[in-house]
Amino acid sequence: MDSRVGTLSVSLRSAEFPSWNTCDGPDISPEVRIRRLAPDVRSMVIFALNPYEPGCSFTTWIIWNLDPSPVVPEGIPQQGVVTAPVDAVQGVNDYGTLGWRGPCPPGGETHRYYFKVYGLDAMLTLPAGAGKQDLIDAMRGHVLQFGRTVAFYSR
Repeated sequence: MDSRVGTLSVSLRSAEFPSWNTCDGPDISPEVRIRRLAPDVRSMVIFALNPYEPGCSFTTWIIWNLDPSPVVPEGIPQQGVVTAPVDAVQGVNDYGTLGWRGPCPPGGETHRYYFKVYGLDAMLTLPAGAGKQDLIDAMRGHVLQFGRTVAFYSR
C-alpha cells in the first residue's frame, strides 16, 4: 500500500457480533463507525472478509459509493442499489449473493471477520452486482485513506 495513504479509525459496536448480525438472527449488516475522515474523501468502500472460509479472503460483503460519514448504519438492504438508510452500491459476495452475509461458523468454532474501509477521492462508476476483483480494479489510484477492524462470532 502506498505510504501516502492516510489512516482511518474503524470500529464496530463490539468485538463480538450480536446474534442479529448473524445467521442465528435476522442476519442484518452491522453498524460500522469511521473516524478521522479527511475532508477530500468523496466516497467510502467496505469489504468484510472471513479468513476461515476457503481462499483466506472470503468476502462476505462489498459495498461502495457510501458518502463519507462517521457511521454506516446497520440494516443495509440486500440489494444492488441502496437508497435507504444510506445511498450505496453493493456487489456480489463470495456466497454469490448481494449485500451482507453474516457469520455462521460450525458449532464449537469461532470465526473472525475483518472489516476493511477505504476512503476514496471519487465515486466509482462500477455497476451494482460487480465482484470484489472488479471493485479492487476500480479503486486503483483513488485510495486516500484506509482502516480496518475485526469482530468475532462463536457458535
